[in-house]
Formats: sequence, structure tokens, C-alpha cells
Amino acid sequence: MKRETIEAVIEDLRAGKTPTLTVEDVPAFSEEATAGDPHIGPEALAALVATLTEADIPTFERALRAMDEGDLAWLGFKVVYDPMAAVGNVDNEVTKKYGEAGSADGRPLVFFCNDAKEIVASREVSPRDVFQMKDVTRGPSMHNDQFDGLTWASEPLFGKVRVWLLGASDAAVEVARLADHVGFHVVAVDYDPAFLNEERFPEAERIMLHGGNFDELANMPARPEDYVCVLTRGHMFDPESCIWALQNGVHYVGMMGCAGKNSTVHDLVVNAGISEADWERVKRPIGLKFGAKTPAELAIAIVGELVDVRYRQRYSDVAQAKHEASLGRE
Repeated sequence: MKRETIEAVIEDLRAGKTPTLTVEDVPAFSEEATAGDPHIGPEALAALVATLTEADIPTFERALRAMDEGDLAWLGFKVVYDPMAAVGNVDNEVTKKYGEAGSADGRPLVFFCNDAKEIVASREVSPRDVFQMKDVTRGPSMHNDQFDGLTWASEPLFGKVRVWLLGASDAAVEVARLADHVGFHVVAVDYDPAFLNEERFPEAERIMLHGGNFDELANMPARPEDYVCVLTRGHMFDPESCIWALQNGVHYVGMMGCAGKNSTVHDLVVNAGISEADWERVKRPIGLKFGAKTPAELAIAIVGELVDVRYRQRYSDVAQAKHEASLGRE
């Protein structure tokens, strides 16, 4: 969510007004995100917002502080469509037990939750609610509809990682779709509109270079936290792409190609003034190793690696170890 959206909500609540939030403000309630779920969507968002009062101001203020501090945190939304069922739901025989109390008062709720398990809400919540609050934000969100009468959604209070796709190759097309789906901000770069266009890259931000080459890339800034995937057609501009990524000090850079081609790119990159140490930062070949060959298979390998890099970037070694242990992967 945007900071100005949260500030506007606080201002309205202080003035005794009902805030206005749309699916553009809270994409978790959009048709694309809800995929036909009958219990969550624009109408559910409007109904939830209508319940907000001055008592909810501390929740939104905590969200602002998390944004200022760069905290890994979320605003969560408890959507109740059957209050009696929500209050009366019971544990199943598979998952952990959460006592006899159902979903607290069976009313909708906006709450704050961060990776340190801090929860801020305007009302007391039940142990079962706490379990789902944590799951919908940091976990795989497999339990949103576990209990009758209610469902859950969340919006991150931190920005998406930006992934540069240098080259509008067929592999890049597949990577763009999948990377967008798992929450990256995708930027596709090429010089040929026959390859870089809305039809091939509908979800991506597109940057068209001029001059029939990648020379203009040198004038574009990247951030240290960005990821770069070198996927140029025919590998023609792999050297320029690697040089640009390394000179900008991005967090991750990977390049597709065979050992022989990558050796040639190495010579061109080092001869351009890039150190051997920096060259070793280039993941080559890009992607997880499991025999991927087609563009779609390569995209799975590449985006899988991007997800892993993002996970290791965001979570401490201690947090990772705890997560792996919880899955039985010690």
C-alpha cells in the first residue's frame, strides 16, 4: 500500500468520516487477486472499510511507522461473510488446535502484523485469529479459508523487488509473466518493438532503447537492491548488460548461456574494466538446476532462483533456519 493512502485513512478517521479505499489502493481485493472467490472482492472491501472507526487509527499509525523503519510488515484484512459460522467454527483433525473459541466476535477487522509477530488491532482477537493473521501475512496463506464464515487478505507495507529483464527474448516473455505473478516489479528492456511490446509483455514496465543496440542502457540508473536477468536475443548484448549491472552494483545478476559463450562474455566484460571479483558475482548460467530447456521451463528455473534470492535477502539466517525446521527440512 502507498503511504499517502494510509495517511488519508487516518485523516478521515480522525475527522469522523468513513475512509474511501478502492481495489487500486488495496489490490488484494481486486478481481485478479481474488480469482472469482465469492467471499472477497470490491464489495467486501467496501463493507470492511465501513466498519472502521477512530479505534482503528493506532493500527494504521503502526503501519506508517513500519514503512518508515523499513520493517517487513503487512496490513491484514479479516473478511467475515457469515458471523455465526465464524464464531462457531471448530478445529479439524489435522492442524494444530486453537481451543474452543472461534473467530472472536465474528466481525470484520483491519490489523497490522510484522515478521516479528507483533499484531496491532482495534479489538481483542482469539488464538485462532492470531494463527490466521500470522499465516496470511508471512506464510503461504494456505489457511485463508480453513474455517467457515470468514476469509483473509493482506497487503505488504514494503515495496516490490525490481527485476530488470535485459532482452525481450522468448525466455524473457515467460520470466516476465511468472515473476509478476509472484510479486516482482518487472522491467523489460530491448530496442526492437517487434519483440518488446504490450502483447508480449503486458504485465511489465517496458523501456524501449534506440539505435538498434543497448548503448542507451549506460544512461539508465539501477538501484543496489535491484535484480538483473541477462536474457538478450542471441546473446548479442550480454556483455553490455553484465557491465551495466555490475557497474550499478545490483544485488543479483544472472546470465543465460553455455560455458563457451560465457567465457567469451567474460573476456569482453573484463577487457571493459570490470574486475574478476565483480565478474564472479554473475550467476551463470542463471536459474536453478533441474534440466530446464524450453522458455517456459527456463522461466520456472529463473524465477525460482529469484524467489530464493529474495527470501535470503529478506530473512536472517536464524529466521531461515526456523522456517526450514518448521517444514522438516533441517
